[in-house]
Amino acid sequence: MQTSSDRHEYPAHWEADVVLRDGGTARIRPITVDDAERLVSFYEQVSDESKYYRFFAPYPRLSAKDVHRFTHHDFVDRVGLAATVGGEFIATVRYDRIGADGMPASAPADEAEVAFLVQDAHQGRGVASALLEHIAAVARERGIRRFAAEVLPANSKMIKVFTDAGYQQQRSFEDGVVRLEFDLEPTDRSVAVQRAREQRAEARSVQRLLAPGSVAVVGAGRTPGGVGRSVLANLREAGFTGRLYAVNKALGEDEKELAGVPAHRSVTDIEGPVDLAVVAVPAAHVPQVVAECGEHGVQGLVVVSAGYAESGPEGRERQRELVRQARTYGMRIIGPNAFGIINTAPDVRLNASLAPQTPRSGRIGLFAQSGAIGIALLSRLHRRGGGVTGVTGVSTFVSSGNRADVSGNDVLQYWYEDPDTDVVLMYLESIGNPRKFTRLARRTAAVKPLVVVQGARHGSAPLGHAVRATQLPHTTVSALLRQAGVIRVDTITELVDAGLLLARQPLPAGPRVAILGNSESLGMLTYDACLSEGLRPLPPLDLTTGASAQDFHAALSRALADDSCDAVVVTAIPALGETSPGDAALAEALRSAAAANPSKPVLVVHVELGGLAEALSAAASTAPQSIDKPAGATATAPLHGSPTDEAAGATRRETAVRPERTGEATGTASPPGAAATDGAQRPVTTRQTPGAGAATPAPGGAAHPAASSPAGPGVTGPGAGGPGPAGSGEAGPRAAGSDVPDPGPGTSDRGPADPGGPHPDQPGPGAARSGVTGGPGVAAQGPAGVPGGPASAVAGVEPGAVTSAESGGARLIPAYPAAERAVRALSEAVNYAQWRREAAEPGRVPEYEDIDEKGAAEQIDALLARGEGLTLGEDETGALLARYGIRLRQARPAPTPDEAARAARLIGYPVALKTTAPHLRHRADLGGVRLDLADEEQLRRAYAELTELFGGPDELRPVVQGMAPRGVDTIVRTVVDPAAGAVLSFGLAGPASQLLGDMAHRLIPATERDAAALVRSIRTAPLLFGWRGSAPVDTEALEELLLRVSRLVDDHPEVVAVSLEPVVVAPQGLSVLGATVRLARPPVRDDLGPRTLPVY
Repeated sequence: MQTSSDRHEYPAHWEADVVLRDGGTARIRPITVDDAERLVSFYEQVSDESKYYRFFAPYPRLSAKDVHRFTHHDFVDRVGLAATVGGEFIATVRYDRIGADGMPASAPADEAEVAFLVQDAHQGRGVASALLEHIAAVARERGIRRFAAEVLPANSKMIKVFTDAGYQQQRSFEDGVVRLEFDLEPTDRSVAVQRAREQRAEARSVQRLLAPGSVAVVGAGRTPGGVGRSVLANLREAGFTGRLYAVNKALGEDEKELAGVPAHRSVTDIEGPVDLAVVAVPAAHVPQVVAECGEHGVQGLVVVSAGYAESGPEGRERQRELVRQARTYGMRIIGPNAFGIINTAPDVRLNASLAPQTPRSGRIGLFAQSGAIGIALLSRLHRRGGGVTGVTGVSTFVSSGNRADVSGNDVLQYWYEDPDTDVVLMYLESIGNPRKFTRLARRTAAVKPLVVVQGARHGSAPLGHAVRATQLPHTTVSALLRQAGVIRVDTITELVDAGLLLARQPLPAGPRVAILGNSESLGMLTYDACLSEGLRPLPPLDLTTGASAQDFHAALSRALADDSCDAVVVTAIPALGETSPGDAALAEALRSAAAANPSKPVLVVHVELGGLAEALSAAASTAPQSIDKPAGATATAPLHGSPTDEAAGATRRETAVRPERTGEATGTASPPGAAATDGAQRPVTTRQTPGAGAATPAPGGAAHPAASSPAGPGVTGPGAGGPGPAGSGEAGPRAAGSDVPDPGPGTSDRGPADPGGPHPDQPGPGAARSGVTGGPGVAAQGPAGVPGGPASAVAGVEPGAVTSAESGGARLIPAYPAAERAVRALSEAVNYAQWRREAAEPGRVPEYEDIDEKGAAEQIDALLARGEGLTLGEDETGALLARYGIRLRQARPAPTPDEAARAARLIGYPVALKTTAPHLRHRADLGGVRLDLADEEQLRRAYAELTELFGGPDELRPVVQGMAPRGVDTIVRTVVDPAAGAVLSFGLAGPASQLLGDMAHRLIPATERDAAALVRSIRTAPLLFGWRGSAPVDTEALEELLLRVSRLVDDHPEVVAVSLEPVVVAPQGLSVLGATVRLARPPVRDDLGPRTLPVY
């Protein structure tokens, strides 16, 4: 494309692909002098009414002067943008800078007139709204702060575009024209509106792929076998309810059918619309197929062809061209190198994948970037694979392959409001936009569980994945995902384990676990596993090996009715004897008891009882039996949450909230220094932010029982809910044969280790969770399996799916072959339920009156004027931190012994002498720090020892510093990651953080609840709360310090790194003894600005 010869070169960075309201895509780009013919053609297709609304008079055609004016721009004072599909204009927008008199002007005038024109055939698709976002971003870049628009009163659609955008605006009426003026500075409402539109558009784009009315398989061979023919066969066998076509350019003129399906040589030969095309031809032939699909109006593509970015540089460029070509026609792509997509809704029944068997219909949404992992997950969910017994069905499945276009973020937008999906399972090898994924994950997790396993955790992303590399360690990324409510697991076995429990059972109200079964040993193993995972098990109840089905039923009924437990684990081993229950009878007894009291989750641990596992998975029994049945007991329907519109806060779809899914607990202790959560939203004060974590309640762990208690749950025994050791923060034992070995030190994010005894301020196990409830929820109309469609009929739900009370159904009980696997899944559910409770109260970012934000900005600007990537000196660091109320303990240079003595006299004894040489800094273990020097004699002796051991003063750069009150040495750090954003980290100084990786992390801005969680979620947190009789330190002052550092980085993105080390926290107050601040121009944020699709 040629560039304009006017004032500025063509601004290529303004080009963007966007998803429109109906799920299609459009290209937005600047208008140039080369667009004259396109502009004329576009204008000819606009109706007379639309032209009248644009020019306030009949204007049948553009003059040569008009064409010149509308295509010649300087890209500063005059800018025009066009939305294009297939290379042709479908809408335009332009602004002209004006002065106070309303006449054309140049900078520094900061107001502009804006005008739109949308082709009638494309009105109602959200094109004008997308163009407004982009032209506003361009205007802000060019120093324009305000738009003005004149609109005829009858042009209600255009008025609505402006008023719905969420900007601060003024309206006036004069001479029969409505004049709208609005500031372009983004507001909370404008951002919320933008994200709500993004959600609806991206969800709709995925819906069009997953619920097509017609499918064409391009590349279906004449003979069985081959990729295309396999996909065609799978579509037929699944019973796809729409129109199905086979396309093969090698077909003869008289060949009109292939494998019983109408066949054509080209997509363009098909009569009628084609919604989805599955492309299974060699990569070299794909461009021609894409062009034919675009010309025919195909809405989306699944490209299973290989030979793209995974094959090297040439393939990477081929992949970029594929995306550009498809988006030119308004199509979205799954793939290339994709495994395919599945929708099991009864009125869709789509299996456009290479999966040889369509999974049973259910309520789990499944996303996998890898085809091989996708096969494994589908297999494990379809059968009793990996030792997990019981089958659970899938609502929809997407395997994205190289993820060149449609990504996990898009699918999350769809599943967020999909009424047929209760649980989301994702296998991710890369995250293209971590900021956006975290935001979407937090919103999704607020209404339905989201379980994620990450591949390629310790290396680069797989070939073919276009991602921005994060510089954060995997443990940090994991902690940030957990902060967003993601249930992060390590293996696909754990992914399925957690998914089965969450899809079948209600969320637990707390960590108290009852254990019962016919094996004392298996019960003790389960008890130990509970302790390792930070749960609070009650003494196991041994029913003995002679227990009958009635005994199991009675014990489970009592446990479920007991208010002292929140979940029940049933253990079972093979038994002999006349009273030994058969598998079917035992399963019936357990299901019956669980159905009578459906508010608590039930899990089964079995050993060599394959028949029991199958019986538990069967849906033969759907109602409580007469054995000890409470009157009126029924099962309840699964929860879908209640997504709300982010812009207006209005609920878009009425959904019953099941009490057991909310995970509300009664009598739960509040964290130290935090208000108890009562489910009500805290009044918004200042700087409200989503995603805040709350401090974890301080539980009392259960002591290991000396013997089994025949009295069962509810009877007080040793360790039954009493004080004792909290759960270990390290990962618990794994089942034999699990996918990966136990992680090394520092890889756990489960909470502090055994504190050695209770304490009033004792932090509990597990990092606090955070999040927000609600989000946009406008459901598009469509068939079941897509947002807005009716849920699939219960009769079509296969074994393993959650059935509803309306159909008289009972939840199926998940069974596991190892206690450790069952308990780990339960632990994840407990932590997630806690996060859901805390998400209702996101916390706030407090304001501090002594913060000098303006002065800090002026200092930063002055410092950056000296150059990029600047590490501040000690005085500059102290001055900047002081503007945010962070005081550094004074340290004076000591280049000679005499200067050291003079500095000590000024500061006052006792003092510390330490080196600031980079290789010795913070290395007290090497002797680079001498403390508690009481007089000049000790100081001079220490000075001589340092120089004798490590070299001269020029190398050591020694300083003298006043002694801080004794306390606990800690570290506070921030880093701005280009991909994930600004992260606040906290840990104890020394080996705990350096060797064990015992650091806690939160995204910035941190709230007061995040700060409390940071302090309590490291494994060494007991040292701050009076471990073994020591004095507790001032955690309130520590939390305030964390919040002030967070504010500094959030207010000034140029502060790209802060390190405070050590921060000595005493029983009263704290002392910051060392600090480093680094300034640089902030990295470009891809989560701000107008909506765009990733550029490849």
